[in-house]
Amino acid sequence: MAWFKRTDKGIQTPTEEKKDTPKGLWYKTPSGKIIDTDELKKNLYVSPEDGYHVRVGSKEYFELFFDDNTYTELNKKLSSKDPLKFEDTKKYPERLKAAQEKTGLKDAVRTAVGKSAGKDLVIACMDFAFIGGSMGSVVGEKIARAIDYSIEKNIPFLMISKSGGARMMEASLSLMQLVKTSVKLAQLADAKIPYVSLCTDPTTGGTTASFAMLGDINIAEPNALIAFAGPRVVKDTTGKELPEGFQRSEFVLEHGFLDAIYERKNLKKQVNLYLDLIQNQPVRA
Repeated sequence: MAWFKRTDKGIQTPTEEKKDTPKGLWYKTPSGKIIDTDELKKNLYVSPEDGYHVRVGSKEYFELFFDDNTYTELNKKLSSKDPLKFEDTKKYPERLKAAQEKTGLKDAVRTAVGKSAGKDLVIACMDFAFIGGSMGSVVGEKIARAIDYSIEKNIPFLMISKSGGARMMEASLSLMQLVKTSVKLAQLADAKIPYVSLCTDPTTGGTTASFAMLGDINIAEPNALIAFAGPRVVKDTTGKELPEGFQRSEFVLEHGFLDAIYERKNLKKQVNLYLDLIQNQPVRA
């Protein structure tokens, strides 16, 4: 059948033959810059026009850090229960199931071990797509177990944070994870095993109040929101205008809460450089 046909109204494409542009071919950054999604992926999901770092998850960070994207996932089958029988607009188990089906994840963090620049590295990486990267009991437990693995195998630990904070559906059980992960990091320090914390957009709430700010080295991606309470909450509480860029990684660095900011393309090199220096080992090329 012909692609075009002539009518009284001119040449038209038959409705059943119209080819819609597939969704997702282009990405528009907050500044209005537009980039082809294939090019965006090749550029590690960073817009070359304005340097905007698109939010990505554990899949992309594991691919970035682990050599040949080869790693062994730890405790991959852990998933949350509903000890508090929590219900808001829907029951917590229903919300968990929906998040798992939507994301293909068990919970808001994945942990893995593999080679990075030729040496072993344990990584815990949060996924904001799973209930806003909220920190429930499984998140804390998986991070704790990953730290235990680092201690047992004497392997450096990298935490990649991306979180909206504590998980309200688990209430005090969620808040207990701040203490648990902090204690585990103290044990890691006692074992003299290096810990690098990478804050990405956003790193907020209980995550910031615990493991995200306890690294031997604390680094971030450009323009990442790093805060306990977000800017809107702070402004509504204080009633004052906030400084420009308030709580973005550049602001946080300027005020002494970060050691450095690196573009995504430089993260693997810089993290492994820090690990070599901390361990007094030859610097990898």
